[in-house]
Amino acid sequence: MLNNKLGITNEVLLANEEERITKLKALELFDTNKINEFEVGTFNGLAKIHEYLFSDIYEFAGNIRKENISKGSFRFASIMYLEDALNKIDSMPQNNFENIIKKYIEMNIAHPFREGNGRSTRIWLDMILKKELGKVVDWSKVNKEEYLLAMERSPIKDTEIRLLLKNALSNKVNDRSVYMKGIDVSYHYEGYNTYSIGELDNN
Repeated sequence: MLNNKLGITNEVLLANEEERITKLKALELFDTNKINEFEVGTFNGLAKIHEYLFSDIYEFAGNIRKENISKGSFRFASIMYLEDALNKIDSMPQNNFENIIKKYIEMNIAHPFREGNGRSTRIWLDMILKKELGKVVDWSKVNKEEYLLAMERSPIKDTEIRLLLKNALSNKVNDRSVYMKGIDVSYHYEGYNTYSIGELDNN
C-alpha cells in the first residue's frame, strides 16, 4: 500500500479516508471557485487539481510519478518519456469536442501521478469542455462498465468514448448538483463507494 501522511497502515482504512477527504476537497474546489483559478488544458492545471485533492494524504500530490505503473495488461507511459509526453499533450489543440477527447485520452495514457489519475483528469476534462464549448459531462449518465471498456479501447480507437461522452454532455456548467453527482460517479468508476458527497456535505 502507499505511504501516506495519515499514518494509516490498513489498505481498506486508507481507501475510506482517501475517499472522504478528497471528496470534501473536490467539493471545496467548486464552492470556493478555486477550480477556475487553474490553467485549463495543461499538465500544470491538472497537477494543481491533483495537489488540491490529495495533498492532505500523499507527499507526491501534484508531482509526476517516479515509477512505471500499469493497470491489468496495459502499461501507462514510461517514466523515460513521461515529461515529453506531457509537453506534447499541452500543445495539443482543444478547439472542438473531438480534439478535447483526443487530449483526454492522451492524458489518460500518460497517467502522470502515482495515484488518483482518473478522478483528477475527469475534473480536468470538464474544465476544458466548460471553457471551450460551454459544456460539461453529466457523469451520472455514463455507465461504469461502458466507460471503462471504452477507455480501455480508446488508445486504439476513440469512437466509443467520444460517443459515450458526447451523449452525456450538459450545458449546466455551474450546477452544483451535476458537479456533486459527477464526483460520486467518478469515484464509483475507481471502486470508491463508501461515502456519497451529499452525505459529506450535510455533515
